[in-house]
Amino acid sequence: MGCGWLGAPLGKRLLNEGYQVKGTTTSSDKLSALSAIGITPFLVQIQETEISGHLHAFLKNLDILILNIPPRLRNTAAGSYIKKMNLLLDHMKNIGTPQLLFVSSTSIYGRVNGKITEDTSPKPVTVSGKELLQTETLFTAEKQLGTTIIRFGGLIGGKRHPVFQLSGRTGLKNGAELINLIHRDDCIHMISTILKYGYWNEVFNGVYPYHPPKREYYVEEAVKRKLPVPVYDPNEVPAVSKKHILSQNFFVKKHQLYTSIVS
Repeated sequence: MGCGWLGAPLGKRLLNEGYQVKGTTTSSDKLSALSAIGITPFLVQIQETEISGHLHAFLKNLDILILNIPPRLRNTAAGSYIKKMNLLLDHMKNIGTPQLLFVSSTSIYGRVNGKITEDTSPKPVTVSGKELLQTETLFTAEKQLGTTIIRFGGLIGGKRHPVFQLSGRTGLKNGAELINLIHRDDCIHMISTILKYGYWNEVFNGVYPYHPPKREYYVEEAVKRKLPVPVYDPNEVPAVSKKHILSQNFFVKKHQLYTSIVS
């Protein structure tokens, strides 16, 4: 559900693998574009008190719902995301959606440091991180759903990369912190693998296994792109315990991530 930066490329991959794919959009202008690539499109808009559009038709006879709707970071009242997810869950229960893959974020780990696996207890500090953890709990508590959670690290791919926002900035903090990123192609690969092998009622971290310090990685990425380099505070005290997020569950099952995060 949701066909943005991840949704449309994911839809194409699943179509190529033989799935019948439905997708939702909040804009009627995008319906024809989804149809053109073989995705059956539905116009759906979720508000706090109602869902408009064609949600029932979208959910009807759906075997697996991939839910990729992140909380908005700005200009949104606290709690509104949870209200929307509660409303969506009510519709899923009424129609009888059997399996859910919920796309979450490693932001739920908050200020937890050191090596982090799926067994690490989350301690979110941001509003969006807290909302995502609440939503994870909401869906996993619903026993009629087979819910799997996938927590992606920082997302890159296409024209999306943090270096574009960091380029040319000075006095940046946290240069000693480690990066925890994943490429869109590996996001799609992980989702496809979970569906193929039926990994339900599980939690996966999705982070590429390369974790240099931010000041090293982002300076190198800026140079490669011929962008003004970001400048980190040279007087900053180095991080004592650095966050290092592991995709342990995926690797234990003998799967790999293939797309380098190095340009």
